Amino acid sequence: MIPELVVISGKGGTGKTSLTAAFAVLADRPAIADCDVDAADLHLLLSPAVRRREGFRGGRVAAIDAGRCTGCGECERLCRFDSIIRSDGGDGRGRTTPAAGAVFQVDPVACEGCGVCVDHCPEKAIDFPERVSGEWFVSETRCGPMVHARLGIAAENSGKLVSVVRSEARRIAAEEGRDTVIVDGPPGIGCPVIASVTGATAVLAVTEPSLSGEHDLERLLELCRHFQVPVAVCVNRWDVNPEAGTRIETMAQKHGAVPAGRIPFDRTVTEAQLAARTVVELGGPAADAIRGVWQRWNEEIPRG
Repeated sequence: MIPELVVISGKGGTGKTSLTAAFAVLADRPAIADCDVDAADLHLLLSPAVRRREGFRGGRVAAIDAGRCTGCGECERLCRFDSIIRSDGGDGRGRTTPAAGAVFQVDPVACEGCGVCVDHCPEKAIDFPERVSGEWFVSETRCGPMVHARLGIAAENSGKLVSVVRSEARRIAAEEGRDTVIVDGPPGIGCPVIASVTGATAVLAVTEPSLSGEHDLERLLELCRHFQVPVAVCVNRWDVNPEAGTRIETMAQKHGAVPAGRIPFDRTVTEAQLAARTVVELGGPAADAIRGVWQRWNEEIPRG
């Protein structure tokens, strides 16, 4: 089984993606996956060249056939998301009996895809096609193959898209004999995170020395413990608040996590980002610390 490291964080802005990109550079023959599909940005550092793209369909959206619609207004009356729009000036909020001949449309952004209008339309005039929610890509980078995605505006089912991205990255890794799968996971503890960590070899949780970082990390550690995934914790910008960093490490160990290292604040990280490079390609204190974290992953962190 090819080892799979998923880098996640309890909150955004901790440096998770910068660390993932650095690992991709340090690894020998990795396959890379950007599973932060709601706000993907790993491509900014790895400059992928797309070689394959696929549409992603997730969820459904109602669509009223004007030729079959009699204007009875039942869909408007039942919709709890105000997504039915009347052609005679109504906005879906009046809940009044429509005028004779009124025609209705569905606002695809407001529609939640619940299907109530579809089931209760007396004329069966509402279709329920799958929604095109985004697209996913297989690309080449200077570090190896990368699978990434872009979710559409106001689109949902990002957890399903994450599963597609992970599955394709694993397939490519096995097909090409890659040594490691490195995953840039999403922040938080929601469905996309669950889809990113379940079945992973190990998780590296990146946090920052702050109250919000500590609080959100604790929730993330509880999630990983529930799914029985080995976790290591890395504190980024450690020297900004060493007291908080120490407290976070103590808390993490109580949750069964392994301390993976401390990364100092280093302006070279910003310089690297401006150059579309990773900090380990430029060097500096942060780069040295990241190399230490990567070495520990390879030597000490439990792998299931």
